[in-house]
Amino acid sequence: MFPAIFLDKDGTLIPDIPYNVEPSKIQLAEFARSALRLLRDRGFKLIVVSNQSGVARGYFPESALIGVEQRLQELVNPIELDGFYYCPHHPQGTIAEYRLECECRKPRAGMLLKAAQEHQIDLARSWMIGDILNDVEAGRSAGCRTILIDNGNETEWILNESRTPHFKVANLAEAAEVIVQSI
Repeated sequence: MFPAIFLDKDGTLIPDIPYNVEPSKIQLAEFARSALRLLRDRGFKLIVVSNQSGVARGYFPESALIGVEQRLQELVNPIELDGFYYCPHHPQGTIAEYRLECECRKPRAGMLLKAAQEHQIDLARSWMIGDILNDVEAGRSAGCRTILIDNGNETEWILNESRTPHFKVANLAEAAEVIVQSI
């Protein structure tokens, strides 16, 4: 069993441009490459988990996410992402096949649990890093330790035990340092 770092995509791994699937507009967040390298060197698998309600809302086809994943792999090269999981659903979607309540949409833990099964991940030794409390809740629900990148993207601040991060940091570099110091 392997430890993993689950990374939210928008606002965490890359700057948040709402509903962007244009590969040329995707850039890594500051410190992302060095943080990923440090975590990879410590033996963590790197898994992206991202809500992509733009599919359900009809803003872009699910197939557009192939280019997004390819661009992320390009940007982190020579480091490799071990997985790219996304939820295309939203209960208020306009595309019928994607308009549903599901187990994969964060704050639920479905994407993390699926990745754990497919990649032999030890969730108790793993971390979820995200920029909103739904990411934290998904990580805690899966049994991971959690880090909130407090970059101003969280607007609700509805806190309870399942939505309280283990750590709050300013960026991925600080998140990586917290993790490395905790192992």
